Amino acid sequence: MPTFQSDGVTLAYLDQNDGVSRPLPVLLIHGFASSIEMNWVATSWVRDLAGAGYRVVAIDNRGHGRSEKLYVPEAYSREIMAEDARRLLDHLGIGTAHVIGYSMGARIAATLVLAHPERIGRLVLGGLGHNMVRAMAGTGPIAQALLAPSIDDVVNPTARTFRAFADQTRSDLKALAVCVRQIRDPVPREEIGRISVPTLVAVGTNDVIAGPAHILADLIPGSESFEIAGRDHMKAVGDRSFKTAVLNFLERDAGGAARN
Repeated sequence: MPTFQSDGVTLAYLDQNDGVSRPLPVLLIHGFASSIEMNWVATSWVRDLAGAGYRVVAIDNRGHGRSEKLYVPEAYSREIMAEDARRLLDHLGIGTAHVIGYSMGARIAATLVLAHPERIGRLVLGGLGHNMVRAMAGTGPIAQALLAPSIDDVVNPTARTFRAFADQTRSDLKALAVCVRQIRDPVPREEIGRISVPTLVAVGTNDVIAGPAHILADLIPGSESFEIAGRDHMKAVGDRSFKTAVLNFLERDAGGAARN
């Protein structure tokens, strides 16, 4: 997997650009404790988007996947991680892209579009609804679960879910424990209301982590919501109906020349 430098941090990425027929590429930003491989390749997102004619670009967020692991809190703000994504577009010479973020990746994607609206065509916020803008319960139990000697030592059910997923993805638990204390800060409501690009918010109906999609969509002018029927936070990302909704949403792009 190729890498690039983002303000001195080495980050891994994917660039699938065979058979491109669409004017704008799609940038994928994965969720917490996940990776390009887990979030986007194993779920066939890369295959399906490429099959629809899109150039597909994805980033392993700092502290995740094959990217550099950092152990200081100031390395993991949503603003810094959004700039990582922007620098990847710069590195690849991409002026404008559609962006799909899932869970933590949705928080990063929202921050990216607020900072650089001219760089985004259409925006998909998956796996994060109302809780994008709500102050969440403390992240201490999750960080403690990540640092516990074994998952058997974790009794908090929500924290145990995060630890189980991190173990499944063979993540760097220390890096994730630092990251989770920073990245779950809410995006202020007044900021989220400034998103001006076409936006789709999609959340599983059984997702107890994200919060309702329609509440977040109501805060973003002209946006729309989609319920991923019968899916929880972990299973919604690869759901076929979710992919279909996203592909249909991207298809409604006005077309025109890519602003690259």
